[in-house]
Amino acid sequence: MVDMSREEFEDAVRDALDEIPAELAEQMDNVVVLVEDDPPSEDPELLGLYEGVPLTERGEFWAAGALPDRITVYRRPTLALCESREEVVEEVAITVVHEIAHHFGIDDERLHELGWA
Repeated sequence: MVDMSREEFEDAVRDALDEIPAELAEQMDNVVVLVEDDPPSEDPELLGLYEGVPLTERGEFWAAGALPDRITVYRRPTLALCESREEVVEEVAITVVHEIAHHFGIDDERLHELGWA
């Protein structure tokens, strides 16, 4: 397990978001990225979670003013999985890309095929 403060972990998430190509980041719509220490109790090893309506499922009448989609990256399971700070940074980047892909409507099966699951 890696010892990393919440602030350092949030910096790693911010850095991962900064690595998203501008063309892709510009297409993200009504989504917020959060850091939480722990995932829901039913899945204690979860590293990240996307909650919302993927862009591919939003019709022309999708609710303007709807609450933003949420991408949550979980700190403690990530730190428990990794053996170094470098590994944490890499795992956070993978998790961020994985959850953003869900925002774009890409499912776990396709992410696995692409090597992001």
